Amino acid sequence: MIELEGLTKRFGTKVAVDHLSFRVRPGMITGFLGPNGAGKSTTMRMMLDLDNPTAGSVLIDGRHYRDLAEPLKYIGALLDAKAMHGGRSAYNNLLCLAQANRIPESRVAEVLDVVGLTPVARKKSKGFSLGMGQRLGIASALLGDPEILMFDEPVNGLDPEGIHWIRNLMKALAAEGRTIFVSSHLMSEMALTADHLIVIGQGKLLADTSMADFIRQNSRSFVRLRSPEQERLRDVLHGAGYTAVESAGTLEVDGATTEALGELAAAHGVALHELSQQQASLEEAFMQMTASAVEYHAHGTPSGGPAVPGPEPEGYPREPGPGQRAWGAGWSAPGGSDDRGAGRGKGA
Repeated sequence: MIELEGLTKRFGTKVAVDHLSFRVRPGMITGFLGPNGAGKSTTMRMMLDLDNPTAGSVLIDGRHYRDLAEPLKYIGALLDAKAMHGGRSAYNNLLCLAQANRIPESRVAEVLDVVGLTPVARKKSKGFSLGMGQRLGIASALLGDPEILMFDEPVNGLDPEGIHWIRNLMKALAAEGRTIFVSSHLMSEMALTADHLIVIGQGKLLADTSMADFIRQNSRSFVRLRSPEQERLRDVLHGAGYTAVESAGTLEVDGATTEALGELAAAHGVALHELSQQQASLEEAFMQMTASAVEYHAHGTPSGGPAVPGPEPEGYPREPGPGQRAWGAGWSAPGGSDDRGAGRGKGA
């Protein structure tokens, strides 16, 4: 379990994370959502002691990450797609992590096989595509067979087969009782993957709820009906106490079920060509929830040309500079543009 209590991080005058408290529980996939600049990456870095909190704390199974003698056996993480040593082979990148955490060398070959990189195990990771780098990062997260796994944008660079694979992998790991924490901007993928959602905006907690409850609480649900006897159908609905709103040749009814309306239409002999329950997508519910918490808005130019970004906010964290920590156990490798590129270069 991951436990955050009052977690706060300031960069100069900017509050990136603001008194954040929540728990990531085992046996499910917890999605971590928020607009750009919401503080997701900073929060995940503080979980792994890559950034020190200004206030508050994060506990991994009751302990701080820095107090774990062999951290990969407790928590595996994929945060950065550029942090593996490009001059080393995939095998040797994982072997270094294994030796640092007293993990048997045999485990390296096992996880390379799990992620499908056995054919390029001796290739230097600097020649990997982005998707292959993601697979190597996932392998490093799995290396210690940990009970907690944390992924930031795990499908980045993966082709459709790879996306399907990582989705099923996370579900299988959660079914084993492990704690899975995943951040992504792909709402359609998160809707297919996550059981529970943590949503933040401008560093503050906005929601801590199940996927189903989040969508229900932040969107409209209605029944859509379409009939060749539209006016008669409207009269039948009105007579039964329902308010029907016409929209694009259909009728929309709030506060009703398809079963009730279908039986009503059948009882009056009204033919239906459509009877469907309509529910907003996760993306629509997310946009509704975070509308007031979006920090960066794109604006068109007066000529209708592309939007021009404004200056970066003062105090906003940039890429780590010289001497700053930029990696940790379980990060990913650099690469190209997709998941199909072949590894290049001689083995290290």
